Amino acid sequence: MLLSIIRERFADAVSGTSPAADGLLDTIRPAQDPKFGDFQANLAMPLAKQLGKKPRDVAAEIVSNLKIDDICQPPEIAGPGFINLRLKDEFIIQELQTAITDEERLGIPKVNEPKTFVVDYSGPNVAKPMHVGHLRSTVLGNAVCRLLTFYGHRVISDNHLGDWGTQFGMIIYGYRNFLDKKAYQENPVEELSRVYRLVRQKMDDEPSVADAVLNETVKLHSGNEENLKIWREVLPYSRDEIDKIYKRLNITFDYTLGESFYHPFLAPLVNDLLKCGIAVETDGAVGIFFEGDDVPMLIRKKDGAFLYGTTDLATVEYRTKEFKPDVILYITDFRQDLHFKHLFKAVRLINRGTGAAADVELVHIKFGTVLGEDGKPFKTRSGDTVGLNGLLDEAEAKALEVVNTGVGSGTSAAAGKETARKIGLGAVIYADLSQNRESDYVFSYDKMLAMTGNTAAYMQYAVARVKSIFSKGNIGINELRAGNSVSRLQIAEPAERSLALELLKFGEAVEASLRDCRPNGLTAYLFELANKYSTFFEQCPVLKAENETVKTSRLLLCDLTARTLEKGLNLLGIETVERM
Repeated sequence: MLLSIIRERFADAVSGTSPAADGLLDTIRPAQDPKFGDFQANLAMPLAKQLGKKPRDVAAEIVSNLKIDDICQPPEIAGPGFINLRLKDEFIIQELQTAITDEERLGIPKVNEPKTFVVDYSGPNVAKPMHVGHLRSTVLGNAVCRLLTFYGHRVISDNHLGDWGTQFGMIIYGYRNFLDKKAYQENPVEELSRVYRLVRQKMDDEPSVADAVLNETVKLHSGNEENLKIWREVLPYSRDEIDKIYKRLNITFDYTLGESFYHPFLAPLVNDLLKCGIAVETDGAVGIFFEGDDVPMLIRKKDGAFLYGTTDLATVEYRTKEFKPDVILYITDFRQDLHFKHLFKAVRLINRGTGAAADVELVHIKFGTVLGEDGKPFKTRSGDTVGLNGLLDEAEAKALEVVNTGVGSGTSAAAGKETARKIGLGAVIYADLSQNRESDYVFSYDKMLAMTGNTAAYMQYAVARVKSIFSKGNIGINELRAGNSVSRLQIAEPAERSLALELLKFGEAVEASLRDCRPNGLTAYLFELANKYSTFFEQCPVLKAENETVKTSRLLLCDLTARTLEKGLNLLGIETVERM
């Protein structure tokens, strides 16, 4: 955590100079050009403006107060007041040794004050197969959970399934009117999907079908035994199909509490909100009105049906009482932004009125859309939304083509298939997480499976290349990491030093990615690390180094690079491979 250490030293040096001085610490950053040093502090200029002094004089005053000689060479003041810093090689080596000997965390400490996070993500509608639209919430939520857990927070993942809404009214209506019983017995999920699509089409074309579906939904929610029987019958089939995808992606949840779980709480909740005046009945419907907002949050319709907002309010109340979280994160697409703004406003109103849900922070982590090559939402040629299972099948198949064209030559068919599985799934996950989450992105198998550029395959190849060095040299990794070997670490060549510095930025990259739930910061770091390693590998012979000390030192850098890439990919939910 080099940057954190340096900023702490500067915080002490500028303490008392200006009330706003601490807010300028983020102007201390890695230097863009190595000739200016390793880090550059640019806070003297804005401080000088506040204090009415010359920037170079302020810079000189900061340097005189800066106690940093144990980790840096003497600071240099350049230009109008830039403070350039170059780390001492012995300090870099010391930090690297700490990372090397810390097998689990690579020298990254846990947070001093852990919080409890509830992370609500994925949340597909159970009545239909998961599609490409569920990809971003699922892989982003998994990465956020992994990052939070790594830092030592208590994380509770909850998959809020849509297992009770209108989609089940559609399934029940279709089950009664269009089900092919033979096809249903042979493949229930496929037949239920066909029925769902058929009813969806008929609802658009025939208003009477839409009314019938609504009636079936109301009957289900009111406890009609025949509808409940169909619901109980078809629900496990859909759940099993969804669980297969989660297993495939190596994703698990602490809780899977769908909408049906909260249904018994909804009527009492609405009645309580009416009694305390937070909710208001208008023309038979019940809503929560917000000051300065013309659009209320509807929580009960005229026909008595409840809405998503009602369920979400009950969910907040349950999670707050059951898990006592500090923060609840909702990871959904940007189209639900207004819904969550209303939900959060409603929770604040309820909190002020009743004291419930006190102090919990609610955050909507929103993301953009997955697009096809035509720049429109990703669809099949027939116009259907792309199924997630089929998308993953295709990724693995294309990865196997890459493996079979020579990248994985010399491996058995089974090993090649397993390598292709990791490469294909990793490619899909990484391609998604490497984007700014609020941006749309174009889905392209060819780009995401490329062996060069910012792709999972490139990272996986870098790890495999390191491991091939140890295999060729018959090097025992455990022996290498032992104390005597670690003491031989040195950074004599520019490429060695550059790689060493990049390795020590891992903690900052993880922390920055977690700060606003943007894993693309971590993917950018991993890409830069892989590039720095490639340069090192080209310029610094390892197995053919000039002597054993240099060889051991470079092997340690190789090993730490592989471990850092592996840890970073693991935090994103991506597996690595032994060879490619």
